[in-house]
Amino acid sequence: MQALDLLLNRSSQPRLQAPVPQGQALENIKQAALRAPDHACLTPWQFVVCQNQGLIRLGQVFEQAAIAAKKSDKDIARAPQLPMRAPMVIVTIAKYSEHEKVPWVEQIASASCAVHSMQMAALAQGFAGVWRTGSYAQDKNVKQAFRLSEQDEIVGFLYLGSSPISPLSKPKKASGDFFEHWD
Repeated sequence: MQALDLLLNRSSQPRLQAPVPQGQALENIKQAALRAPDHACLTPWQFVVCQNQGLIRLGQVFEQAAIAAKKSDKDIARAPQLPMRAPMVIVTIAKYSEHEKVPWVEQIASASCAVHSMQMAALAQGFAGVWRTGSYAQDKNVKQAFRLSEQDEIVGFLYLGSSPISPLSKPKKASGDFFEHWD
């Protein structure tokens, strides 16, 4: 897939199944993340690849967080099933390092770029994915399970696999609605 076609036609695929990226395909996805913009070479990222038992473990983390947050019985019952929506989930964490020239928000942006790069690398290799956040990305119990400090952030859960359906086309947006030019 050509890079420009990939970027202009990117679409999330929420229905995912096996096969998942593995071997060189997974390594390409990892390497794409590590090429994200990184001011001062801080590498403000940490990634946790969840598959098989790892998905069950992630579901248990979500369930315990739902219980601690006193969510509804329905939400508690649903929580352990959330990671099962795909055969692979990559948790992306922004690991903050104090730096005089690289503020917190820039480090969050860097980790976010890493998620986007991973999704694009997956799509370029014929896989599909969806970047999710939701309440569990901000939940203190989930953050504790990943041993995060107060300023660290979960910037996304990247669900990866193969899609049983063709990508849905997205309506084209008028660039003039979002860009102005200062000539």
